[in-house]
Amino acid sequence: MTGNGPHKKSQDTSEDSNRTVAADAPVTASVVGSIGEINAQAWDAIANPDPATYNPFLAHAFLKALEDSGSVGEGTGWHPRHLILEDDEGLAGSMPLYIKTHSQGEYVFDQSWADAYHRAGGRYYPKLQCAVPFTPVPGPRLLVRSTDPKSHTLTLATAAREVTRRIGASSLHITFLDEATWAQLGAIGFLQRTGQQFHFTNTGYATFDDFLSALSSRKRKAIRKERAQAVEGLTIRHVTGRDITQADWDAFFAFYMDTGARKWGRPYLNRAFFSLLGEAMAENCLLIFAEEAGRPVAGALNMIGGDCLYGRYWGALENRPFLHFELCYYQAIDVAIDKGLARVEAGAQGDHKLARGYQPVTTYSAHYIADPGLARAVAHYLDHEREAIAELNEDLSAAGPYRKS
Repeated sequence: MTGNGPHKKSQDTSEDSNRTVAADAPVTASVVGSIGEINAQAWDAIANPDPATYNPFLAHAFLKALEDSGSVGEGTGWHPRHLILEDDEGLAGSMPLYIKTHSQGEYVFDQSWADAYHRAGGRYYPKLQCAVPFTPVPGPRLLVRSTDPKSHTLTLATAAREVTRRIGASSLHITFLDEATWAQLGAIGFLQRTGQQFHFTNTGYATFDDFLSALSSRKRKAIRKERAQAVEGLTIRHVTGRDITQADWDAFFAFYMDTGARKWGRPYLNRAFFSLLGEAMAENCLLIFAEEAGRPVAGALNMIGGDCLYGRYWGALENRPFLHFELCYYQAIDVAIDKGLARVEAGAQGDHKLARGYQPVTTYSAHYIADPGLARAVAHYLDHEREAIAELNEDLSAAGPYRKS
């Protein structure tokens, strides 16, 4: 194969790289050690075939920025081993796949599984993770060409399980995938897990006041009060595309580092990543700054998709009441309404988002565990967890801020 095709010649000399792991003629599956070995146009054609639903986190450029910056790779516990399907027409399918030596940066928590297996004498790490690193954004994970999606999806899943066995990993985890694929994988024996996020749905609002009019009077007044308090003495600035400067990234990175250090001890992304992201995907980046006399005191990074605004990171150098809600939730709603985007996804967890107009939604993950004993124990746990998530989402939806019909 040549660099002009979907799969460039591999530079990775590891034993499992660039080796065929499944063959159901005329499709072959193989593993590559870097997203850079895969032709960007071929990847993007199956990752984002419809511009109307474009997901920036599945873009070749986003994954490449993670690798080129060193945010994933050697020393991070995220080792790329992307799985690809090829046939006579080129790239037929792919999975963003990583060997993991810990469970950090995933947002679907399995540390208790690892601890239980360790206490029983097993070795949980390494494991395989199909995900966008550090990004709890739902979307397709088994990326397939649209001409034959079902068979290619099953081929990818089968090949991924085979890779898990060949490298001696304990398990394979496919996180934040779409519900349809989750159901397909459940039908072939993958364990099924659900989780919870909070998303804002734009039902055709023309203005933020239109959105407020859909809320109960008490919630409407509370939001107006929060917004006024949050921006007192501050100016809000939006910057996107080629208008984003390196000074803007410097300012935002200081906010990101402060939040990351407080939340999980060691921030996952380095400064180089944000410059690479800005170079490759400037039109998808939206920085929202709160400034005092021209000096940024807080900021939030959003990614603009085809039908969604994705809130990602935020931080502040000063503690100001409600500023987090303003920059991350209310400003995002403003942008979604202005751009006619269908929804805002504001990241993982957080039932405090409910009072700000974000409603609970179910997220999905699928898991293959090689050890039958551990698999049975986890399956039993997941049966109860799914029921609890469903009940919780139903209760929270009923308690939301929207006016009852």
